[in-house]
Amino acid sequence: MRDVDRLRGWPAVLNEGPVGLRPLRLADVRVWRETRLRNAEWLRPWEPSNPETPLFRTGLGPYISMVGTLRREARQGLALPWVVTYGGRFAGQLTIGAIVWGSARSAQVGYWIDGALAGQGITPTALAMAVDHCFFTTGLHRLEANIRPENQASRRVVEKLGFREEGIRRRQLHIDGAWRDHICYALTVEDAPGGLLVQWRRAREAAAHGGSPVEEV
Repeated sequence: MRDVDRLRGWPAVLNEGPVGLRPLRLADVRVWRETRLRNAEWLRPWEPSNPETPLFRTGLGPYISMVGTLRREARQGLALPWVVTYGGRFAGQLTIGAIVWGSARSAQVGYWIDGALAGQGITPTALAMAVDHCFFTTGLHRLEANIRPENQASRRVVEKLGFREEGIRRRQLHIDGAWRDHICYALTVEDAPGGLLVQWRRAREAAAHGGSPVEEV
């Protein structure tokens, strides 16, 4: 069976209240560029030093190249490239990438959010939807998120969703001018009985009714 045949449920549009996920498309080019440039300082410490998707170029070429690569990987069963939306408007990106099939059925997750929208629970909601889709529709077994130790906001996202910390990956990625260590967080389908979104909803509802507080990120 080809990898593309295994990628069930793509393209996919997912929604939870005002938070949505939809496939990345070429028509997002101008809002993507404007959002990235406006958030350059917010994103710089966490962004891989990748010449294909620079933060500061004003041309459209880098985005068009990125979309072409991600759409090709989606057709090959290697990625699920989503846009995060809030109230129907562009809010960031969430990509499930580096998908490995066979006996592994694993992937890596990466995401970024417009700093103007941080603190509203958008990112964990989007990630919970993506995880459920990957586990229960696409058929993946394990997801990893590798995060710089200094990136407290991103670490809180995965920790509150129940991702396990599995150790340090030394000098894993070139970011902001140097090779940086990352903490590996992981989750398997056995860790999300009934779905991660259901667990996240319950946590937020409990906090709203006086239970343990849930810090929004």
